[in-house]
Amino acid sequence: MTFVLEARALGKKYGKRWALRECTIEIPAGHVVGLVGPNGAGKTTLLKLAGGQLEPTTGGVTVLGGRPGSTPAQLARVGFVAQDTPVYAGLTVAEHLRLSARLNPHWDDGMARERIARLGLVPAHRAGRLSGGERAQLALTLGLCKRPELLILDEPVASLDPLARREFLQGLMEATVEHRLSVVLSSHLVSDLERVCDYLIVLVDSRVQLAGEVDRLLATHHRLTDPRRDPDRLPADQHVVSASHTDRQSTYVVRTEAPIHDPAWTVTPLGLEDLVLAYMDRRPAERRRVALEVQR
Repeated sequence: MTFVLEARALGKKYGKRWALRECTIEIPAGHVVGLVGPNGAGKTTLLKLAGGQLEPTTGGVTVLGGRPGSTPAQLARVGFVAQDTPVYAGLTVAEHLRLSARLNPHWDDGMARERIARLGLVPAHRAGRLSGGERAQLALTLGLCKRPELLILDEPVASLDPLARREFLQGLMEATVEHRLSVVLSSHLVSDLERVCDYLIVLVDSRVQLAGEVDRLLATHHRLTDPRRDPDRLPADQHVVSASHTDRQSTYVVRTEAPIHDPAWTVTPLGLEDLVLAYMDRRPAERRRVALEVQR
């Protein structure tokens, strides 16, 4: 299997604080990967390490088989769009395209001009006069038209209104299918990830809690509801992800490969948001154990 990103015990420390630690993941090629977690979980740090903008404190990371940002050729293979959709306010749309053509050896000028025309962006307009959605689309165009093998997007739609978010994600999906890109998309908006992603990574407390193909993750996680029951009475192959109790009822989210035969349980499937929240809501003492189980 070909991996676009591999991390082994990857960590980044700022002073005494770990922004990311013990991160071990393998992201297969050909996926649109959703990276999700609460604010401060380490999402941006992981993406900057993958983009070569930061050096790790511990462990290592390879992107497309090489060290991130190590050579101009390696940089050309990766597109990066940061959270603030970085464009130059004083430059026009056309000037952005000309600058990108000079900086990127595989720049596709025809694709860039076609996208700009289709999006209705006026080449003579300065980026500082564009709306938030237009700036985001311009940044996405710059990232796509360098023709990368991997496109990294760090919460690019966080500040956009719902219509602009939908248009951005639609444009991303069209480009992904057309150019067979691998994409890593960070967001705290699970509904957006649900539209476009087929692979999921959940990052909480600076550690990976869950990673895998979305369909498989949803198929192996279930919500169980029953009159109050102690978790020690659950079968050994049902790993408890989260639990809540009332005086009379217990509700568990469990991960298991096996069918659930106990007729006492009411078994319901999880949506992607339910799955993400189950891992994010775990008590800190339990998170480390689950992360280790998931990574085995």
